[in-house]
Amino acid sequence: MEPLNQKTLEKVLSQRAIQMSNSFPCQICVMSFICGVCIASLFLAALTSFGTFVLGGISSSAISAGPSPWNPSSRIINMVTTEDCRTEPKQIEGGINNSQDSNQQSINERVSLLYSAWSDLLKAKSGNGDGELFEKAGLSKSNLPNAPHFENCKSTARLNERLDKREENENFPPWTIWRGLLDMNPSSANDEHLRDIRRQSMSGGAYPPWIMGSDEENFPLTRKVQRDIWVHQHPLNCRDPSVKFLVADWERLPGFGIGAQIAGMIGLLALAINENRVLVTNYFNRADHDGCKGPSRARWSCYFFPETSQACQGRAFELMRTKKALRKGIVTTKDNYSSKEIWTGRTPRVWGYPWSYLQPTTEVNGTLLPNHRKMDRRWWRAQAVRYLMRFQTEYTCSLLNVARHAAFGREAAKLILSRFNGEWPQKIIKDSPSEINEFVWSNHKPWMPRPLLSMHVRMGDKACEMKVVEFEEYMHLADRFRERFPQLSNIWLSTEMQEVINKEKLYPQWNFYYTNVTRQIGNITMAKYEASLGRETSTNYPLVNFLMATEADFFVGALGSTWCFLIDGMRNTGGKVMAGYLSVNKDRFW
Repeated sequence: MEPLNQKTLEKVLSQRAIQMSNSFPCQICVMSFICGVCIASLFLAALTSFGTFVLGGISSSAISAGPSPWNPSSRIINMVTTEDCRTEPKQIEGGINNSQDSNQQSINERVSLLYSAWSDLLKAKSGNGDGELFEKAGLSKSNLPNAPHFENCKSTARLNERLDKREENENFPPWTIWRGLLDMNPSSANDEHLRDIRRQSMSGGAYPPWIMGSDEENFPLTRKVQRDIWVHQHPLNCRDPSVKFLVADWERLPGFGIGAQIAGMIGLLALAINENRVLVTNYFNRADHDGCKGPSRARWSCYFFPETSQACQGRAFELMRTKKALRKGIVTTKDNYSSKEIWTGRTPRVWGYPWSYLQPTTEVNGTLLPNHRKMDRRWWRAQAVRYLMRFQTEYTCSLLNVARHAAFGREAAKLILSRFNGEWPQKIIKDSPSEINEFVWSNHKPWMPRPLLSMHVRMGDKACEMKVVEFEEYMHLADRFRERFPQLSNIWLSTEMQEVINKEKLYPQWNFYYTNVTRQIGNITMAKYEASLGRETSTNYPLVNFLMATEADFFVGALGSTWCFLIDGMRNTGGKVMAGYLSVNKDRFW
């Protein structure tokens, strides 16, 4: 009887359970429970992936500056999984889409989109892109905000070409008392009084526009020297029988770096000035690659404006083909001079002895160095390298655009998008053209995070020429700058050694930027290292680093390195004398 009663009870309970399961309220409860579990699982997966995405795209300094992205995610997950059995999670601060995490994700996505669009634009300008991103993302170039870290290379090249040629019946190019395009403003161009002032300044020999800063912010007589070198290298009539030439290839002996090649050509420019000859450079092996197109291939003019006019180049090469011109000394070549004359020859005395009153701005071992036995060489190399690099070509300008974009592009995108309050790219936002933008602001240099310290760490095979020190010594000098300028936190790092790049992680208080290039592992010769990179890369990336160093606010280097010596010269003729120079060692001639 007991088993029968038990079976009867189980049957009744089973029927009751079936009835309950068929009731609508119970079905709702069960379904709500299942949905709640599913939603919690989905949020857990999504938030975990989002946290990983955010951390992967932000530097350590950026994360430490704000709340960790994990904390709000954890809070959301906990609130969803501990809620009562409901089909919808509890709304948090206006909804998940409006939460801090969602906003940050939206910002990051917009930054990435803008950065990629700018990248696509650079590729299109270089002929390597087809604008596929614009089509996929539904963007147009008219809807793309201007990149503040880009330079308009075509416009700049056209302006510089105008500033490197004489106007008709004038002794000088249109160098005036105004910078950039101000003298081309229609209101100024139509003003007869201003036109007279412009003609007077041009005929009086206004100073060249490639010198920045005041006279006190450059080496002595820099403006006058730059003007006189340009006039010397651009005679009014290249076919005048009195015009003589020195034609020279760039040095190409194995083991010669770019710094040594430039130093050699600086010596030849001194010889040309001392002998009243026009220097004409010929074959430049480092420009003999596919990046240098047309007549500029294998020429200095691939990277910088030529040292003389096309007319003088043509005349010099024409005379080179005649034995009479060579025999009479109308044209000379490197073979006419000894190595000593080229490398350690006499500094031109045309301008007197301006190096004799150079003020000490270089510090080594905590002491300013007032003078040394090669002050004339330091002064002259600074003047000569400034002249040879006075104007960049469109090709070099584009290389710098690519380098700045890779280093600073995402920061620039964040700055630009902060103006638009999330309206881009849905809303078309484009700065309207204005006269001040065209004639005044166009003369400003591209944006970089400032203040910026440039540091060139030379190690490797340089130990045979100078005292080589570890990266820690360079960083010690960077901290010296920071003691005086506490706002300084950015370093542009150039080095051939991978071990130096690896050590930057030991200094999280600094933001490091550097070119993405294969570097040396272990000690090999510079010649082998450059050969492993190929000619184009081994030329382009050092020149980009060089020019970035000249534009930085401060510089740490090694004066025993010819490369650092030349960077220092460019800075001392570019308005940065008073920034000072901290060196880890002395120049070998001091």
